[in-house]
Amino acid sequence: MLGFFERQRLVKRGLASTKQRRRRSQSEWLETLEHGPLAKVFIFAGFIAGLAALIYSDMRSQPMEKVFIAVLIFLTALAQLWINHPKTFERNSRVLLMFGVMLLHLAIVKFILVTADNQILKGVSGGEGLSGLERQQLWKLAVPYAFAPLVLSVLLGKNHGIYAAIFVSLWGALLYRGIDAIFLVMSLISGFIAVFITLEVRRRVRLVRAGFFVGLATWILALIFGLIGPIIWESFSGTHWQIIGLQSLVAIGSGILTGFMVSGALPIFESAFRITTNISWLELADLNHPLLKRLVIEAPGTYHHSLVVANLAEAAAEAIGASAAMCRVCSYFHDIGKLVKPEYFTENMRRDRNPHDELAPTMSALIIIAHVKEGVDLALKHGLNQEIIDVIQQHHGTSLVFFFYKRALQQQEDARAGGKIMNIREDDIPEVREESFRYSGPRPQTKEAAIISLADCIESASRSLDRVTPQKIDQLISDIIEKRLLDGQLKECDLTMRELEEVAESFRHTLQSMMHGRVAYPDSRTEKTGTPLPAARPSVPPVSAA
Repeated sequence: MLGFFERQRLVKRGLASTKQRRRRSQSEWLETLEHGPLAKVFIFAGFIAGLAALIYSDMRSQPMEKVFIAVLIFLTALAQLWINHPKTFERNSRVLLMFGVMLLHLAIVKFILVTADNQILKGVSGGEGLSGLERQQLWKLAVPYAFAPLVLSVLLGKNHGIYAAIFVSLWGALLYRGIDAIFLVMSLISGFIAVFITLEVRRRVRLVRAGFFVGLATWILALIFGLIGPIIWESFSGTHWQIIGLQSLVAIGSGILTGFMVSGALPIFESAFRITTNISWLELADLNHPLLKRLVIEAPGTYHHSLVVANLAEAAAEAIGASAAMCRVCSYFHDIGKLVKPEYFTENMRRDRNPHDELAPTMSALIIIAHVKEGVDLALKHGLNQEIIDVIQQHHGTSLVFFFYKRALQQQEDARAGGKIMNIREDDIPEVREESFRYSGPRPQTKEAAIISLADCIESASRSLDRVTPQKIDQLISDIIEKRLLDGQLKECDLTMRELEEVAESFRHTLQSMMHGRVAYPDSRTEKTGTPLPAARPSVPPVSAA
């Protein structure tokens, strides 16, 4: 509070600006909440309490024994999460998402099972002509077996979806009287099918498709276990086909309805837990975003550079199984900070003027480095998600602005040479510090950020090649990756050397495809005159370096 009044006093005196740079502040309290053990204990205790409440709601079947079994299953689930998904276990928000979704799934299952039991007490419905037992069977067929596996598979990946399918099936089998083996089998198979069909979800309609196949699997299993029917094979005329048709409709319809439920719930979970799915990445890939429209008009060279980087990064991500959609979208926005001073970047310069000729190397480097911070400001202002902001910050890591650093060293040497003639002391010559010519970082923290960082550098450097040949492209990519490794720019991401080789091979293939030579076709006017035509030769792309 005192700092606010002090700032206002300085503003009135003209000693401070009224504007402040946007900052991403993460308080210690939020950090503790995300990684602290106490928050985990509360999440686990809440889940066990909720699970016990669901079991105790049915006092007819030994609730204490079931609660004990449920706790043992929970301990197994906890061990599996810690061993197989350590990164998820470390983040309390992810733990809350997983166990919260599974508890919601179990609550829906319990509600449907209790409602099914109540149908027996209602007896015969005069309007529909269905007995209480038939109504009970209809409700049991409406269980959304694939809800938690679908949600967690799309949000966190297939392994988390399989994890959810296994444990909601085990816990769900305890919610009914006794331990329902048929429920366990149907839930497991339906959950696995849902995860298998959603291995790569790029459209919301894929979720509905997954729901249809889950419903179809439920129908087949229900037919096998006798939950649909009975079908009198000896006398088809004695079979109640109308009831069987209604049961089949409920079984398949419940799966489709689950797909719609998941499709509607995903945006809520994404917003609450700051997760971006492939579906949302494709929605963000719309080139009509205001920032991209500004790039087209104000920095067309940067816009074209970003499109090429997107192609390079997407292909490389697909080669190693990283998020290709994320790489494409983040590549679109990684250089939006150049909108503040577009004319100071090579791809946007006019041929007759280089503004850096009038500046000291330190000032030029400051302008170049500042485009990262300006990009973060623009991303925050336009509400871009956290992954895009992280890539904007990390795509240069702590690398050196080498061109201006070398120019500064050259000017320092020239000053020393001139100083000897003019008797200028060594201490009066400005010192060139390497730190002043390095980006502030951080280094790339994810595979996707590292791929974009390499693609950005390689695309820029490839524009300076005199004559494009496969050998030159191969040498360029190898040199850049080697320099990044020696400079330590890739040591904080989880790219392996094998994956790095696959990324390099993808870059080679994509660059050779984009920068291939073309035959110089003869001009029609020259051909009519009978003048000998020049020999065909590959065209050379315009020289450009970012």
